[in-house]
Amino acid sequence: MDSKASSVKPHSAEEEPAAFQNNALAQQYGGGHAGGWVGLLPSSWVPYVQLARLSPPAGFFLIYFPHFFGIILAAIIQRSPISKVLHAGVVMFGGSFFFSNAAHGWNDLIDAPIDKSIARTSKRPIPRGAISPRAAFIFTITQGIGAALFFPLMPSGSAIYAVPNIIGTCYYPWAKRHTNFAQFVLGFCLAWGIIIGSCAMGLKPFVGGPFGAENGWKPFFWVEPSTACLFTASILWTVIYDSIYAHQDVKDDIKVGLKSFAVLLKDQTKPVLWLSLGCMIALLYTCGSLLNMGIPFHVIAAGGSLLSLGAMIANVELKDSASCWWWFRYGFWLAGGAIAGGLLSEYVLLFPSFF
Repeated sequence: MDSKASSVKPHSAEEEPAAFQNNALAQQYGGGHAGGWVGLLPSSWVPYVQLARLSPPAGFFLIYFPHFFGIILAAIIQRSPISKVLHAGVVMFGGSFFFSNAAHGWNDLIDAPIDKSIARTSKRPIPRGAISPRAAFIFTITQGIGAALFFPLMPSGSAIYAVPNIIGTCYYPWAKRHTNFAQFVLGFCLAWGIIIGSCAMGLKPFVGGPFGAENGWKPFFWVEPSTACLFTASILWTVIYDSIYAHQDVKDDIKVGLKSFAVLLKDQTKPVLWLSLGCMIALLYTCGSLLNMGIPFHVIAAGGSLLSLGAMIANVELKDSASCWWWFRYGFWLAGGAIAGGLLSEYVLLFPSFF
């Protein structure tokens, strides 16, 4: 990220937005970012980096984080050795990279006609003509194939678990035409990484129901209970940060007929996000309690998420695009890091018992 982008700070809604529009609009995945390490690449590569949302890398990590959550949660449940965790982490990192590229390419390909009508996205590679729809489709397919090549590195039978995510990801661009709850569709797609991360560790995420039963009360649950709690918490995490992200384009979205949680709630967004945050923290606490996790998990994961997302909700100016982008960009990392840190703290505390 170049120094100009790094200096972008949230400002009050009353300030004149022209400077933001001229100097920082491209940084919000608007499609024009070519600073920092991107500027070192051949010029023909830059539009594809922009298409894949690789700079800044939040677009990649919002996909990788849930996979990592699933890996560490499975390691805690199974008392897995560090070598298995590292192997799964590397496989998921590579798979997430290609899947992220494919998902963002597909989203921009389907959204290209609408992106032309929205100020923030009108300069993305496809609308501005830097990448043709045919080239974008080929890029998306090749990246999807790249992601699929990581399945042989995972335990047998893992690939079938990716089907719901593939279907959801393909549908997501149209969800914004069909429902105001598109953020929940996106949340499902991203949170599904927890299921895939568990599979990478050899842990079947489903118990009971049509997937086979176990002894005790678990046959009544189709999903392993702690996994279900973390999965749902991750959906709500996405709803929170992506609703704030969506507020950048509320006026334009209404004009072109797009739907979102931000369009639905408008000025009532914050109360609903506070409620979502409360439910998310309760789910993280329940996840830890089901596995008898220690205080560090609760303090770091639940407490860290409460502080970071609470600060985001309290301080973001939803009518100010610069503020929405700033809090999305930095608040996202803090909450994701808190959940990852909480899970890692529990894994480290359990590590001596593996021997």
